[in-house]
Amino acid sequence: MKEAAITGLGIITSVGKGADEHIRAVKDKQTGIREISGSGRIYKYQGVVDNLSYDFEIPGKLAGQMKFLNRGSTLGLSAALNALKDACLTPESCSAGISPGRRALYIATGDFTKVGYDFMYPATKVAAAGTGNVIDYEKLNKSALAKVSPFFLLESISNNLFSVLSAVLDFKGPNTTLSSLSPCGGQALELALRSISQGRADIALAVGCGSWLSPVPMYEMEGLGLLSACNSGAASFRPFDRRRDGFIAGEGGAAILLERYDIAKSRGAKIYGFIRGVGNSVELSHAPAISVPEKVIEKCMLTALRQSNTEVSSLSFISPHGSGTKKGDASEIRSILSIINGKPIPVCGMKPYTGHMGAASDIGEIIIGIKTQEAMIIPATPNFSSLDKTFVDSGDNKKILISDEHILDTVKGNSFLSVSYGVGGQSSAVVVETC
Repeated sequence: MKEAAITGLGIITSVGKGADEHIRAVKDKQTGIREISGSGRIYKYQGVVDNLSYDFEIPGKLAGQMKFLNRGSTLGLSAALNALKDACLTPESCSAGISPGRRALYIATGDFTKVGYDFMYPATKVAAAGTGNVIDYEKLNKSALAKVSPFFLLESISNNLFSVLSAVLDFKGPNTTLSSLSPCGGQALELALRSISQGRADIALAVGCGSWLSPVPMYEMEGLGLLSACNSGAASFRPFDRRRDGFIAGEGGAAILLERYDIAKSRGAKIYGFIRGVGNSVELSHAPAISVPEKVIEKCMLTALRQSNTEVSSLSFISPHGSGTKKGDASEIRSILSIINGKPIPVCGMKPYTGHMGAASDIGEIIIGIKTQEAMIIPATPNFSSLDKTFVDSGDNKKILISDEHILDTVKGNSFLSVSYGVGGQSSAVVVETC
């Protein structure tokens, strides 16, 4: 088994671009969620990325393919190039020592930009203007010519980002694209890790991306009761708090570069740490409708801890999914309580910094976790005041430490557990050991 080191971190969210910019914002407890123009309080607060840019010049012969990338994929491309730059690598320097067939690439996309009939929304909005739900078909035909991209079908293909990244970076080894809910970010990271540890690749890039901000997905998530009513504006995103009422949507891209340890060491690369354990599971709910299982993340956490040979009491902190929904957060708290057998454990909900970004949140929160470990702090959970009464009455609140202020990590623990779950009970957990 080959050891894989983390040598590159790339991230772009509503907070900013790059891992250093994110840790500065986290230290100051700054959120990228803000009020935008729009109708209805639920839709007015979002984590929107401004000033999207790339760290490498896209070759001219590939520039034409950029029009096929949806919003989430463009964010993923930016994060991937940012991670390679952070590792002090370029496509040319990779070529010097690692053949294209030994470079693995795994993409996780939870992007909802092109869900359903969304591509027609700009045209139908014009066609129904002033008439409520009645469509003026003459207006529809004219507005569709100007407002609907002829590439709408190509933009909806999930693995477009893989095609562009593979061509730009010449990563042509083991690869796949996972298109699913939030946990596929952790799953992409596991595949990247396995490609190196099993000797099939020397370098591997795991990329998570997503944008949930298009009108149709926002409308559907509101219908499912997942979105916060935003009665307190950007401060309404309150993971694990008794006042929680859902999440605020965001968008972003995040990427982690793994490199065979001996290669990284020989070229003098900065090593951030190692992925020591991963766990993936599907928990089933016996409720007649779509619901959250009783302990949605218990099995995946236990699997990751066993694989890493880590005791939960030795962790610096646990970063659960923390979507801010009533049932989801309660199930996560029950799951964590079920595995605690020693000292109280700090729990950190990180999504209020960026908004919920789907698969990008998975990898992005690991990056923020690595940087907070460097800074010797246990990150605050913004907008938190107190746990749900259910847990307070049982006395279990003393076993879980959640704070809206950063905690100085005086022990300097060097491992943390990052967890994610999605509708339907799929879950993913990653144990990271930092240097």
